Amino acid sequence: MDDRETISYLGPAGTFTEAALKLAPQAVGKTWKPVLNVLEALQDVQAGTSCAAMIAIENSVEGGVTASQDALATMPGLRIVGEYIVPIRFSLAAAAGTALDAVRTVAAHPVAYGQCRLWLNRMLPGHVHVPAASNVASVDLVLANEGAQRLADAAITTPFITDHRDVAILASDIQDNGNARTRFALVTMGTELPERTGRDKTSLIVELPEERPGGLLSLLEQIAARGINLSMIASRPIPQQPGRYRFVLDLDGHLHDARVRDALLGIRRLSPAVTFLGSYPRAVASTVPVPSAYSDENYQAAAQWLQGLER
Repeated sequence: MDDRETISYLGPAGTFTEAALKLAPQAVGKTWKPVLNVLEALQDVQAGTSCAAMIAIENSVEGGVTASQDALATMPGLRIVGEYIVPIRFSLAAAAGTALDAVRTVAAHPVAYGQCRLWLNRMLPGHVHVPAASNVASVDLVLANEGAQRLADAAITTPFITDHRDVAILASDIQDNGNARTRFALVTMGTELPERTGRDKTSLIVELPEERPGGLLSLLEQIAARGINLSMIASRPIPQQPGRYRFVLDLDGHLHDARVRDALLGIRRLSPAVTFLGSYPRAVASTVPVPSAYSDENYQAAAQWLQGLER
């Protein structure tokens, strides 16, 4: 297996992460390597045994994928080069011949389980949740040791599971939110930025230098003062410093946009602990327009005016 032609992802085949890989032009012609979890996928990239990893970043129902956010915050050198959105639909699968009213235990990835609670409580009251590592691993728990020793009666899984496992679908579209989707990121160790597209996103992780009233406001002012839309902010605890938090930020714009460069300089002056995760094309273009005062042309005109004052 050529490390330069290998991309790691949460496997096995048939997961939503694999569906995200199918959307990535960079994955065409590469070998797709299934791994057990996000950390293993990113460790492959750091070690050079894979050229990239596809990881889940955020779910529209459950929020940020904390394992991914924490790994990106603590594993140096990683860069996001693209994001991809996959609509989320879930099915309940079981071994052939299983009736829905016979299901007592349901295997599911915790995120998938959280997105199907209403349906489960309505259709399978009193069921027991069996945690699984992925939406395909849940089915493997059903198929393992069939009979009296079966680990689970049914599994929450992807609609395309029958392409990969010999199971029957007991129910389709069991998710509670029909608009659910998951955002995935393609991560590499490269330092070359994707070209500006005009519909870009810049991701950062920032730790405030000290706890003080208005500390977070000072950070956000660096962004708002440059006319930049903050499309996502999440806080994650810093394990080594109980009671302290780091902030995961997504900004509209590219590092090569003057307003974004200026904001990053301001953020870096405010905090010495800034992790730049990359500037890359958004999966969906922002609906928030950039105020004309913050265009590259106006930044250039202002710089020329300032230089003229020194003559």
